[in-house]
Amino acid sequence: MDVIRARRAGFCMGVALALHKLDSMVAARQGEQVATLGDIIHNPQVLDDYARKGVRRLGAASEAQADMAVLIRAHGITRSMEEELRGRCARVEDATCPRVKKAQLAIAEATAAGRELLLYGEADHPEVRGLISYAAGQSRIFSSQAELDALLERVPFEGRPVVLAAQTTQDRLIFDEMRARLSDRFGEALTVLDTICDATRQRQEEAVELAGKVQAMVVVGGKTSGNTRRLAELARTRGVPTVLVETADELEPAFFNGVQTVGLTAGASTPGYIIDEVEVRLKQC
Repeated sequence: MDVIRARRAGFCMGVALALHKLDSMVAARQGEQVATLGDIIHNPQVLDDYARKGVRRLGAASEAQADMAVLIRAHGITRSMEEELRGRCARVEDATCPRVKKAQLAIAEATAAGRELLLYGEADHPEVRGLISYAAGQSRIFSSQAELDALLERVPFEGRPVVLAAQTTQDRLIFDEMRARLSDRFGEALTVLDTICDATRQRQEEAVELAGKVQAMVVVGGKTSGNTRRLAELARTRGVPTVLVETADELEPAFFNGVQTVGLTAGASTPGYIIDEVEVRLKQC
């Protein structure tokens, strides 16, 4: 079977920087416990590898201890969590993705006068929890056009200035549709922040383009990774049979019966060696 691999599959800049910082902390540690607050990235194989190296995962800032060196994850954390963390442990390093940090600061500035924040994203995602913690006014989260419509019907926004932003890994096309609709309703009372990451947009566009050239798509990455799931969703919207796997062992040969050409892409937190293994297995199908 022929495999067409996306050019931008795998680690984005923010993930690569976060892992480089963690590797440096592990290499330089001198008796201190290295830990991350939450998952450094959303990839189980990477997390297992760091656990074997002795890196501890903290579930909350309250678990931090004075002798720890703690790394803030690529998704970022809330302002209150960071404040507590810095007060509890010996050293804190910030590996928040630069694009996420830029979004946090943009939200803080745009809502400083109390403007309400409308955020397109997943309410339970750590990045979203971090983003809304930077809002000075009230925040409302929605994950689809239907949820936005319900929100607009329920809340009397008229006459109130609002700020529209998005989780950095959300679908650019859907966000643009929401922007147009809200612009019609709010006019100059609407402030729009361009917070979707360019790397996310490029990967999404490439996935859609690739899906139009193949008979099936394989997306590789952690199943808890929002940007990975969205790549699979976008491929499916093109009417192409699509499967999301974390490793080559999850591939089912029967899925590819009659398929001569398959497209291969991966989320921004997927290591290159896993993508390579999936590609080799696909060529054997």
